[in-house]
Amino acid sequence: MASPRQVVVFWATALLAAATFFLFGHASLGVNWGTITYHRLPPKTVARLLHDNGIKKVKLFDVDPYTMETLSNTDIQVMIAVNNLLLAAMNDYATAKAWVNANVTHYRTHSKVNIKYVAVGNEPFLKDYKDRFTNVTLPALKNIQKALDEAGLGEEIKATIPINADIYYSPWYNPVPSAGKWRDDVAGLMSDIVKYYNQTGAPFTVNIYPFFSLYIDPNFPADFAFFDGKAKPVVDGDLIYTNVFDANYDTLLAALKSEGCGDVPIIVGEVGWPTDGDIHANVSIAERFYKGITQKIAKKTGTPQRPKEDIEVYLFGLFDEEAKSILPGPFERSWGIFSTDGKPKFPVDLSGGGVAGKAAVAAVEVNYLAKKWCVLNTEAKQAKNESRVSANMDYACGHGADCMPLSYGSSCSGMDLEMQASYVFNSYFQALGQGTGTCVFDGLAKETTKDYSRGSCKFEIGIKAYNPGEVEAPAPAPAEQDEDSPAKVHGKHAHVGNEASEGSRRSMWKVGSAIMAFVLAGFLLD
Repeated sequence: MASPRQVVVFWATALLAAATFFLFGHASLGVNWGTITYHRLPPKTVARLLHDNGIKKVKLFDVDPYTMETLSNTDIQVMIAVNNLLLAAMNDYATAKAWVNANVTHYRTHSKVNIKYVAVGNEPFLKDYKDRFTNVTLPALKNIQKALDEAGLGEEIKATIPINADIYYSPWYNPVPSAGKWRDDVAGLMSDIVKYYNQTGAPFTVNIYPFFSLYIDPNFPADFAFFDGKAKPVVDGDLIYTNVFDANYDTLLAALKSEGCGDVPIIVGEVGWPTDGDIHANVSIAERFYKGITQKIAKKTGTPQRPKEDIEVYLFGLFDEEAKSILPGPFERSWGIFSTDGKPKFPVDLSGGGVAGKAAVAAVEVNYLAKKWCVLNTEAKQAKNESRVSANMDYACGHGADCMPLSYGSSCSGMDLEMQASYVFNSYFQALGQGTGTCVFDGLAKETTKDYSRGSCKFEIGIKAYNPGEVEAPAPAPAEQDEDSPAKVHGKHAHVGNEASEGSRRSMWKVGSAIMAFVLAGFLLD
């Protein structure tokens, strides 16, 4: 029988745990899940990983039967998306209504997917798009929301446009967050959008990336990108800022207030830190960033303009995506908190509890390929022919190998040609499933059972290809596919389509983060 002291200790511990959950357990934390990869894990494996890590919210970049199967019957809140390439089609209400029926009603009813939001496009007003989506996005937003309303889902599900932080700024003559305003070329459009949100109750969704401040400007005060209070504070009137995230968020808030829409809720649709591909991108730096952002969200510290606000944040992203374009930079494939095989890269509490040092839970029952690698055969006759070796490396890099880790400041930079070639050959070999003829390279390569990993440079083993045929087919498409579009209206998975929607960070560092750094520069001089 337990002693009175043991009973007291037990209940004290239970009450402390309950209090902790009450204070922090409902934190609005979610993750982005992009799927531009050669190595998809089975739906059940991903569903288990999400559950084991306490992830309660997921944001997607399309509507894919694979992701819908994963999220069915999980009660995880989901934001699905209309690809940018479909925005013009959604200007026709019948098409928008059919899309909602096929992708919202269908998956809610038949797969029990807990859809909470519909993202209408992704950063459609980037300057690099040259106004391609400027005139079609708001009509698409209104038609999607109208279709949700007519389906009886409008109170539960809101349509929102994920927008890049380049859409607002503070003028050079008053570079402080409280002076935030819309970018001049779309100011009228943004006014219409936020006033529409004010009517529908939908949130304003913005993507904020402190990483790009460091990536662009070597003079940017590095500590200001993080949340641990090491940076020199900056002042805006009576408000004090200790990190760029808060300054960026409050610049948006000022722009909203200027429209009389200061009560429109804000969702941070993407925020994260890459782990490779740049001198500022590695596991330890990413861990520092994620520790700060997750604890901030858990403690509900808000921002100087909105202290104690419970900010809804979606971390970017869940897995590495080694099939993505690296046009934005070599880091673009390494935003994952988990590697493609579901291994966590660093400790992080994804449940919203903000527990420092909490280990993330790895995927289980992952089916790996055979434990073998493909490396440069130094005994081959042409192995010393650097031009021949380089030509084969170039081929591999252009046909499936992820050569990003060889770039300056990355995990495999600084190695000799033998190791570089071996890394590239192995990456190609694993990406193509260790298939016959994938470890030849004009006789320069050989298979080996020796792991050539060295330090931070890991020679990975690929995972067995997941058969998408195991996933139920999507609902019938309500409209024909345009021959120039890579994805049908029902959102069938296509790499090109996803790149058009998800890969827009390629412009963010040119515009959005440059403005962040510019905004800060004005009042860092004080």
